[in-house]
Amino acid sequence: MAAMKPRTGDGPMEAVRESRVIVVRVPLEGGGRLVVSVNDEEAAELRDVLAGVLGD
Repeated sequence: MAAMKPRTGDGPMEAVRESRVIVVRVPLEGGGRLVVSVNDEEAAELRDVLAGVLGD
């Protein structure tokens, strides 16, 4: 049997395409990860919203 390892929030922010969706994993303070699944339209909207906040 494989050893069970606890999942932590350590590690980089990442986004990967899985079939028809993009899965974004964001490490959180205090441990854990926020995992969000978005389609292409939602990802483009998120990009635009973040660009507006950053002033780009």
